[in-house]
Amino acid sequence: MSSLRLLLIASLLLVAAARSLADAPSSSPTPGAARLAAADAPAPAAVAPVGDAASAEATAQAAARLKELVARQDILLAGLGKEEVDQDNLKRDLQSLIFDYDDFLHTHPRFAPGYVTYGLLLGKVGMRRESSAILLKANQLDPDIPIVKNQLGNYLAEEGEPVEAANYFISAIRLAPTEPLYHYQLGTLLIEARDDFLKSGQWTRTQLDQAMLEAFRHAAELAPDNFAYAYRYAESFYDLAAPDWNEALKLWGALEDRAAPGLEKETIRLHAANILIKQRRFDHARLLLLTVTAGPLQVQKQKLLDQLAANPEK
Repeated sequence: MSSLRLLLIASLLLVAAARSLADAPSSSPTPGAARLAAADAPAPAAVAPVGDAASAEATAQAAARLKELVARQDILLAGLGKEEVDQDNLKRDLQSLIFDYDDFLHTHPRFAPGYVTYGLLLGKVGMRRESSAILLKANQLDPDIPIVKNQLGNYLAEEGEPVEAANYFISAIRLAPTEPLYHYQLGTLLIEARDDFLKSGQWTRTQLDQAMLEAFRHAAELAPDNFAYAYRYAESFYDLAAPDWNEALKLWGALEDRAAPGLEKETIRLHAANILIKQRRFDHARLLLLTVTAGPLQVQKQKLLDQLAANPEK
């Protein structure tokens, strides 16, 4: 079965300026570098010493200015691609905003939320390499921001560095273990780049299979209303070297109870029939395939019927 593409977290691109430094996103790779710094590299000194009134005031001023920049950013990004908005003017306004962010970071070079927000903005407008450089600086200033680890993982995965990407995804999970997206992305990466992980010598097939299955399981359990996560978890058993087909069948059965009548429910029945054939429960598979009548599923259904016809067992 084909793996789902890595999900990007575009919905998190707009960082609320009112969030505290500990909650703001941050991190990313250097432009053109083949490797990023270690995901858990020690952080530099704190942005402002506790009790330092001048530093506290400077931080408050930075937060207030960043809030203004984020407000402009929200408006501009909301207009991207809309026909009723003059896109040429919008691009000029975005360029002006980028210049203002540059000035902001020059004035507040150790204010991590500024790097995070700016880096995510650059990624949103297609400046991936520049975004990664800014986010890497944010990661150096504060290495405990999970969204930054996640963004670094995305960048590295897209740049063909899956082993390094996994380290960042794992770091994001450690920092935010209840965020289902991070688990989902790790599972997807482990499948899509399996050969790279095996060639690295750092992972065995057993370790990969276990980590991948656990990642999808956590994603599904942490987001019980997300049908796509549950579907991918059940589907991931196909990717295992030694799958537990009984467990997979239970998952497909639970999904069928949640599925909409018609095409969605019958698609799940095809999966269940496929597993029954693998278990050599041919009669049960035949009965289940009789209930698949949707036109778009007939090709897949016929492939399973052909497997049954080719098998002499009754």
